[in-house]
Amino acid sequence: MNTFFRRTLLLILFSGYTAVLAQTPSAWATQYWTARWIAHPTAPAKQYGIFHFRKSTNLPQKPSRFIVHVSADNRYRLFVNGQSVAIGPARSDILNWNYETLDLAPYLQVGRNVLSAQVWYLGESAPVAQMSYQLGFIMQGDGEAEKAVNTDATWKVFHNQAYSPIKNDNAKLQTYIVVGDGDKVDAAQYPWGWEQSAFDDAAWTSAKPLWFRAKPRGLGTDGNWQLVPRTIPLMESYQERLAAVRRVENGTMDNSFLLGRSPVTVPVNTRATFLLDQGHLTNAYPELTVSQGKGSVITLTYAEALVDAAGKKGNRNEVNGRTIRGFDDQFVADGGNQRQFRPLWFRTYRYLQLTVETKEQPLVLNDLVGQYTGYPFSEKATFAANVSMPATGTSTGATPIVSTSGDATLKAIWNVGWRTARLCAGENYFDCPYYEQLQYVGDTRVQSLISLYVTGDDRLMRKAIQDFDHSRFNDGLTQSRYPSADFQVIPTFSLFWVCMVHDYWMHRQDDAFIKAMLPGVLSVLNWHEQRLAKNKLNGPLEWWNFVDWSAWKNAGAETAGGVPAGAHDGGSSILTLQQAYTYFRAGDLLAHYGQNERAEYYRDLGRRLNKAVFEQCWVADRGLFADTPAKKSFSQHANILAVLTDAVPAAQQAGLLQKVMNNVPSDSLTQATFYFKFYLFEALKKTGLGNELIPQLKPWRDMLAMGLTTFAENPEPTRSDCHAWSASPLYELLSTTCGIRPAEPGFRSVRIEPFLGELTSVTGSVPHPAGDIAVKFQKTPAGGLTGTVTLPANLTGTLRWNGKSLALKGGEQAISL
Repeated sequence: MNTFFRRTLLLILFSGYTAVLAQTPSAWATQYWTARWIAHPTAPAKQYGIFHFRKSTNLPQKPSRFIVHVSADNRYRLFVNGQSVAIGPARSDILNWNYETLDLAPYLQVGRNVLSAQVWYLGESAPVAQMSYQLGFIMQGDGEAEKAVNTDATWKVFHNQAYSPIKNDNAKLQTYIVVGDGDKVDAAQYPWGWEQSAFDDAAWTSAKPLWFRAKPRGLGTDGNWQLVPRTIPLMESYQERLAAVRRVENGTMDNSFLLGRSPVTVPVNTRATFLLDQGHLTNAYPELTVSQGKGSVITLTYAEALVDAAGKKGNRNEVNGRTIRGFDDQFVADGGNQRQFRPLWFRTYRYLQLTVETKEQPLVLNDLVGQYTGYPFSEKATFAANVSMPATGTSTGATPIVSTSGDATLKAIWNVGWRTARLCAGENYFDCPYYEQLQYVGDTRVQSLISLYVTGDDRLMRKAIQDFDHSRFNDGLTQSRYPSADFQVIPTFSLFWVCMVHDYWMHRQDDAFIKAMLPGVLSVLNWHEQRLAKNKLNGPLEWWNFVDWSAWKNAGAETAGGVPAGAHDGGSSILTLQQAYTYFRAGDLLAHYGQNERAEYYRDLGRRLNKAVFEQCWVADRGLFADTPAKKSFSQHANILAVLTDAVPAAQQAGLLQKVMNNVPSDSLTQATFYFKFYLFEALKKTGLGNELIPQLKPWRDMLAMGLTTFAENPEPTRSDCHAWSASPLYELLSTTCGIRPAEPGFRSVRIEPFLGELTSVTGSVPHPAGDIAVKFQKTPAGGLTGTVTLPANLTGTLRWNGKSLALKGGEQAISL
């Protein structure tokens, strides 16, 4: 199957049912659509509003195929005969506005059928990740039979005034949170049953077709939505229930309510609170069902953790003496039975508090469930390890645990890391699901490698690379995060985007896609080159030159956090070395695609930058690189990058890295936080110090001890409890401990160089486009290595261990070194 077909043949996963999209490209990707964008005839098109659209159609027989192409702005939820079918469109920008291609045949019947869509436009209440043009909904039938449901004036529309936004108090939350406003729903104004076939829509008005033609990207004389087919599957969804009732005030509730077995009644004129615990962080659409209680107000508050009187999180499992401070939704009951509240967008929470304020009628809480949502990644990689010392309470001998010194945290690190990665992946990668849901380059590079190694699914990585390419502006840089309605530029992240292209090139054979990225790569390289000073260190740099959330020394001239000395005024060894790091990778890409002269130019430029940093920032008596030529501050970051770029001679690299790791946190050496430790781990591999990986995971063990169920953005005190850049140990356990890495572009061969450290054995597997790469290694008492390696049939490679090497071929083979 060629690349186009592979990318467009998607398996849709939603609420337990599946539908396969059309297996051939649609003509609507290259011609004007005959369907029209539609909206409400009188409601403002660029202000907050929630709308319902309906269309009935009669079918003489149940079709075997009924393909439609659907999109909306901001978003839609589509129903067929009362059954939820899809949520979309996948987040993007106006010039690349996604539409979903859906086969509705499984949900259609002989006779009358009703298609319904909830469409919302949030205006100023929208999340920063939501780009938009105006309110609109469109459905294009693929063939003659399906054109009967094309959106036009025959569709009906209703403006649902039950909704209003809840402006969450950012001052109260004391942080940057940009996921949009909460939802308040007044049940008395809600058109209950609007999505069901039997609903009477006679009073609804006809939809208004917009004046311009709907079109795919590249057609037309005007702007608005440039439609492109969705390249990723719909999100996975399944029901999950909260785990425990942790605290109740002025009411009665136990876990039988959480199991759906025991409704809870709140008496009249009562304010009751119910603090519920999912047991772990999740992304879900909460669905609260209530009855009676006319006028009662139910507030749903969501939080990653509770806080004490000082606003500190502390141990995430603790409840006593702690309160919830978080994002709110609200539902006002109308006295009806089995009324369900579900927010328009998912919520992130471990703790969910219901605050119920009744009026003159008791309220019945019938049930509360969550509908988990996320990118449908499938965990295909495996990892397990043994150590020689048994865990507490076990028999002697080799014990199947997964960390050193007899503790059992490595398996927990794997599981919690995977949950972290999953919660930070939806229609694009998220930096964090609770606070931002924005796709940042620095985070996404780490997330993409995790996706490749744990799942083998490259579609979200490919989309992310393309998203950032679409974000480039006239300076030549990518934006730091995209899609984003709020423009932000981090030049260091543009460099890491180039590195992402290189990562993809090393792991996938997709030449046409990678070559299409090269103009953007060159524009990023040029921007940085133009800002080099005569001394070949970076000159004064515009924008936000973020490196890490570290406590940077002598950085008073910098105007934003996370920036080392030497960005604003020039002369940063860190920023200069990151340029060199990127130039070397760009050189490899350019050479591979025949641009040899340009490739050598950038490789030589990288070497000249290394030389300049060594001459101006190396401090011989300390054996370290300083952050600037002033030599007043030092960091792990500068020295890690010096190793990764060969700015220090190869023979000295391991010693330098050891010095950097063994220096206790102090004023003398700025420490890398969780984010930049990814580059420390990469330097361990490069210098043959991979045995140090597992001891370096102590901060992750500390997070587990604090009750975190996902890995945090930063060491305590942290804002976000779930930040995907902190899930990097998953990638490292497979690429360092198991030692599985591509040996050449496209993963055409494999290099396996395991670093077991104090582990006595390790077993792992990584999905490869041709099949699984699996290893099973044991260390011998004499320091040798035995076991098996299994490669896909046509894959070859090399196994390395303590200076020795062994050729590998397809299939399973016993090894002994």
